[in-house]
Amino acid sequence: MHDHPAHSVVALDGTPSRATGGPDRPTGTYGRIIDLLDTSGARYRLIEHGPEGRTEAASLLRDNPLAKAAKCIVIRVSLTKKGRRYVLAVVPGDRKVDLDEVSRVVGGTKAAFASREVAERMSGSVSGSIPPLSFHPELDLIVDESLLKLDEFFFNAARLDRSVALAVDDYLVLARPRVERIAA
Repeated sequence: MHDHPAHSVVALDGTPSRATGGPDRPTGTYGRIIDLLDTSGARYRLIEHGPEGRTEAASLLRDNPLAKAAKCIVIRVSLTKKGRRYVLAVVPGDRKVDLDEVSRVVGGTKAAFASREVAERMSGSVSGSIPPLSFHPELDLIVDESLLKLDEFFFNAARLDRSVALAVDDYLVLARPRVERIAA
């Protein structure tokens, strides 16, 4: 899958784009993702496209089936009156997250979408580019089991203009997500 030299980016037409290694090494959450993928030897492809954060539109730009896209949503789960937990819920792009099921699997009483500000702070990326990886100690990762039946899946890589196609087997080793049925 990672057919190009390390840190290369391929545009949708197959032409190489500006390499991101060396002094131009990527930073932030995007850089952490690339470092993780490269150091682990994961099988992946980077895809450059126009800026897009909506799963359906990004899938069209990447030319992948919607069912092979990872929709990543930060959920706030109430545990008690004052206690709460945050979950990064990952479901296939053609499905919705089942908030009641997310609440149930973490032992909560109620679940709701986290505010945009909280979601962006905890994920380290802007809304619409949240990856299916958690680098925040208080953000639990739960992935719907149906997404993991694929050979590879696609997601925005903490940037609206870059996506990753990643081998599911490698993702499971890297992310070590909790796997549940959380898609409606």
